[in-house]
Order: sequence, then structure tokens, then C-alpha cells
Amino acid sequence: MTHPDMTRPALIATDLDGTLLRSDGTLSDASRRVLAAVEDAGVPVVFVTGRPVRWMVDLWEVVGAHGLAIVSNGAVLYDVAQRAVRRVDGLAPEPGLAMVELLREVVPQPRFAIECLDGLRLEADFHDPHRVPPGWPVGALSEVWDDVAVKVLVRHDGVDDRVLDDVARAVGDRAVPTWSMPGLLEISAPGVTKAAALARLCADLDVPAADVVAFGDMPNDLAMMGWAGTSYAVANAHDDVRAAAHHTAETNDDDGVARVMARLVGLTDDLVQ
Repeated sequence: MTHPDMTRPALIATDLDGTLLRSDGTLSDASRRVLAAVEDAGVPVVFVTGRPVRWMVDLWEVVGAHGLAIVSNGAVLYDVAQRAVRRVDGLAPEPGLAMVELLREVVPQPRFAIECLDGLRLEADFHDPHRVPPGWPVGALSEVWDDVAVKVLVRHDGVDDRVLDDVARAVGDRAVPTWSMPGLLEISAPGVTKAAALARLCADLDVPAADVVAFGDMPNDLAMMGWAGTSYAVANAHDDVRAAAHHTAETNDDDGVARVMARLVGLTDDLVQ
């Protein structure tokens, strides 16, 4: 049953990696059951993730009938039903390259790549053997940056929070830096955050922030969780995220998000067993 202090949300927004997904990157059977039941109950669940479109193929089937997802930290609104991009807010090459030169002055041992809608373009020393298939453009960014970038990716050798502060001061209002995994900064176009994209989507759906519940685990979720009327950090979340959230859910490996979603919508506990 629904907890007496809980109000049924009009929309649920959740991060994926480290939050809804388990630590091995999979979606548990329990979470799949809950997502389907929440959708059937008339509450849309919107995935709001730093993942690019290309990392989402295996998850589209569980998005539900509303068929919308926010990816690339808010840079892309994706229509799952139509397999089509509805909106892109990215960085064009000229201002992007100027910003990168600023970053080279403040980031320790930086290695750069850019994420475009069709995949990565990367410098030769940007290594990610698990996520970068062969054949994508490799070279100086000035040579391979030929399209709007939904994110600039910066690998570095510094302390994440300290580097983020230095980068934020350097770029000012030229971009929005954040991070969701150690040693990797993710930089979006001015004004682009998970929160801004979710707010725009909810305005289109006539859903007020007060009726939105958001789940997250890392600093790139903070703005979204601050915007939503109710926020939950999973127990394994970054310290800053747990401190900022209204509530704490169980860990991602214990299906914490699914358990809370089930309670919010008044579903039976056996869905998460």
C-alpha cells in the first residue's frame, strides 16, 4: 500500500546507471515488472540519463507507452515510439573548440572526445575500450569536430570535485560541466542540464514540478533532483547527492528505485520480490 505520507506522483523521472540499473548495468526482472505496472497505473516514467542514444537500444522496450526519454544529460529529447530525436541542444564546433582550449589550461592531463548523435569523435589518447568500437573518427578535435556535439567528454587525472570547480570557473556561461563517473567530465551546451530538459518536457505535458518524483545517484543528477517536488537518492549515491535529496531509497543492487516507485503508486510488494 502507499505510505500515508506519500502523494501519488504525476510523473517519475529516474537516472539509470547507478540508480535504476544494477551495478553490472542490467535492469532486474523486478524493476521491469514495476516499470510496466507503474505505466499501466497511468504514471509515466521518464528515463533521464547521461547515456547517449546509442547506449539505450536494449532499454527502449521498457520505456512504456509514453515513449519519451531524456539522454546525454539533457541535450537530447528522444521519441522512443518513433525512434526519432525530437530536440537537440548541443555545442557547435567553433565555440566548442574555443572552450576546449580553455579547458586545456585548467584540466590535469586532459584527453578529449565529443559525443554526436551518430557517435564519438575522439583524440588518439582518449581510451575507452569497452565503449568505443573501431572505425570512429580519431584525430585532433579541430579536424574531427564536424557536427553539433551533445557532450564534450574530458578524461583527466585530477580529483573530480576540484577539477569540476576549476572548469566551472574557466568556462563560465559558455557551457555546463558535470560528472557522473570518476575521472571523466561531461560538458554540455549553455543551459543544458537534466533539470532544464525535464522542466521543458513537464511543461509540455502540463505537469508541475511539485508532482514530479526524481531519483539519482551522482552530481549530474543534482539539478534535476532539486527541481522536482520530491527527490530520492539511492543509498549508494555520491555523498553530495544523498545530502541534497529529500529521501533515500535502497541501493541500486537492491532495486531501491523500483521499491519506492511501487509504494508511490500503491502497488503490491510482491512485484519487487
